[in-house]
Amino acid sequence: MKKLLPFLLLLLLSVQADAQRRSKRKKKRELTPVEVVDTVPAYTPAMIRLKLHETVDADQKALMASDGKADAQLNVSADGQVNAAVSDAAMKRVDWLQYEIETDPTMDQRLKANYLSGLSEILRYIKTGWRRGEVDAAYLPQIIATYKKCIEADRNKRSIAPVIDHLPYDVAYTAILPRVFKDNVGYKDTRDVLLLKLSERYPHKTFASLRTNPESPYADSLIRVMAHKYPQQLYDYAQANNKLSYKIQNIEDDALIKSIVGMARSDNKSGQFYFPFLDLISSEKLTIRDIDAVKDDPVKYFRLLVKTQIEYSRRASAGDTAIGYRSLLSKLEQKAKDEFVAPINGLHERPDAIRFRVLQPLSAEELYYVAVLTNGLIYTSSYTNGVYPLMMRKARNRGDELLKNLNFDHYRKFISQAASYNTLKNFLSTFADKEDTKKLMTSFVSNLEKTEGLEDGVDVADSYASVYETLPDLASQMLNDVKANLDRNKQAGNQKGVAIYSILNNLFLSADSSNHIDLTKELHIPPVYDISFGSLANEKGEVISQVFFYGDQDGRNIFNGFLNMFNPSNWKIDRSNKQWVVIKSTKGNPVSIYANRPLDETKGEDDKAQRALNAYLEEHELFPTVTIHRGHSYYAPTTIDYMSPTSKLVFMGSCGGFNLIDSILRKSEDAHIIASKQIGKTAINKPFFLLLTEKLRTGKDIEWIPFWKEFKGRANVPGFEDYIPPYKNLGAIFIKAYKKETGETDI
Repeated sequence: MKKLLPFLLLLLLSVQADAQRRSKRKKKRELTPVEVVDTVPAYTPAMIRLKLHETVDADQKALMASDGKADAQLNVSADGQVNAAVSDAAMKRVDWLQYEIETDPTMDQRLKANYLSGLSEILRYIKTGWRRGEVDAAYLPQIIATYKKCIEADRNKRSIAPVIDHLPYDVAYTAILPRVFKDNVGYKDTRDVLLLKLSERYPHKTFASLRTNPESPYADSLIRVMAHKYPQQLYDYAQANNKLSYKIQNIEDDALIKSIVGMARSDNKSGQFYFPFLDLISSEKLTIRDIDAVKDDPVKYFRLLVKTQIEYSRRASAGDTAIGYRSLLSKLEQKAKDEFVAPINGLHERPDAIRFRVLQPLSAEELYYVAVLTNGLIYTSSYTNGVYPLMMRKARNRGDELLKNLNFDHYRKFISQAASYNTLKNFLSTFADKEDTKKLMTSFVSNLEKTEGLEDGVDVADSYASVYETLPDLASQMLNDVKANLDRNKQAGNQKGVAIYSILNNLFLSADSSNHIDLTKELHIPPVYDISFGSLANEKGEVISQVFFYGDQDGRNIFNGFLNMFNPSNWKIDRSNKQWVVIKSTKGNPVSIYANRPLDETKGEDDKAQRALNAYLEEHELFPTVTIHRGHSYYAPTTIDYMSPTSKLVFMGSCGGFNLIDSILRKSEDAHIIASKQIGKTAINKPFFLLLTEKLRTGKDIEWIPFWKEFKGRANVPGFEDYIPPYKNLGAIFIKAYKKETGETDI
């Protein structure tokens, strides 16, 4: 094993150099073909193991139902062949392995029991793991086959390490998960092999794995590699007092690691203030004293962050990536939200002179970052009445000069945001040379195949509907530029570019109803204009909905109003549980709405209630297809984290932006998403809930265009225009279509 160390580390280093790019361009997985398996012969398990067999059978059933349908098909992918292979493995191949273990005359009774228990462990892990993104369930056929090979090696007292040595991490880790292998002669070697495999497959989990295996012969080398990729994690682990932190502290020949350790072990515990400037500190261009001079002043500290971000963006445009640039951006986002946007959002009912006082000391460049880094959190009025006009005034009404000063950093996000808030026309009118506006918008839609991930493409997609309505000439130019980029990528044979621009071309054409573009047909995606009742109901014909509430004062008020909106003649509320309520229809089709109580957030009681409700739903195989978020924007990531992957209709009344949409689609790739660009309003949310629940109770399909017309008739109040229906959520459609076109699952 140790002979492999130099080769594996060289491989790891080369892999890590482009790990991020590869993770964004992951291809459709090539699975080993699965031959047809005959039915298992009849056999009678020994009474002493009957319970173990029954447990395996129950785990098979639970796994098959974990996609929301308790049927003979386990859908873990958009690929029907993959689903067929996975379903075959979950049932027939597991059945065969049970049979082979039970009827093997050469296997002792203890091992039979242990291997059957191990089979249950694997099935349970896959059931929960694939829904949380912890294991790729498409590997199930290989996992079962590998577990069988490991059993063969283990029972013959051979090392299981050679069995997993060449396999992908998901297969290797899951196959040797059972406790029965802990005593295998090669188990220690497998831990080291798995550590390297994990570092390639899930590099962000490397430090966590090193914490449990700090004595690995690969530890020092992995620390050095991952320190440069995840400096924030290194900082966090260096703060602890354990074997891993001691190993980190003992590496003294790496300037970056030394700088991070110094911050982590500093007496004043101010390392988080210094960390965003790690690159400048490690290269001695900035000192701790410089940061100490401003860190307690919100405006001065934010100013230093912005100055550094502009410098980093200049370097990035020249091909030089600063160490820890993500940490800097994260701190900028946090400060923009906490110090500026949260206060002005919270004062939305106060006079502008009071509301926007906190923004006055900021420069145009600083206000720019306040805007673009809080997209999806900043209220419409906070942007249009405060940040944007003040930014333009301080930029002397020269948008072109402002973008140049910023090295065009985040300019696609800014243009998309300006289009969304109807300020793009004004912004472009401030350019001294009108040809520059055309060049900017041509650049906006060009070379998207060269950008990291899909966020820039989503920004382009999201912007078009607003541009089409307010700037028709510019919309025409954007469409022509998209077609030109499509032709260019076709000629170059760039598959990513062809996929991106084909999708954008169809999305742009669909904005003009006279083109009669059927997005479902053209983009090979599920319907975007409607969602059938049958797709929301389970095999019993019941629709399960889950509503997330949070325990702040607003959450408690909203919760009480929520309960009062259900007519007792059609609905019954069960309040018997201390952590959640259940609302069930008493007439029409069966609809059950589960909502956690908004318990005290300061004690984490609301989180406990959400976790308890999720556990209850999973235990009783109740899979929500409708998810409703009721809470402020900063709670939205928690809702997305806890929501069921079976969700097909997701209402996020207080959030917007790529990161949230992307997170939702990672959980449920075909979800219909209703998003608001600012905080949800009861006068809008209540009519939506009433209309939706009535449609469900009466068993009607949801047809979004007439639904939205009826919805508007009930909730035509200021702010309604901030709610985006699924068929207009072009960013979400773009992501879905790209995944369908390329087969990529991690973008």
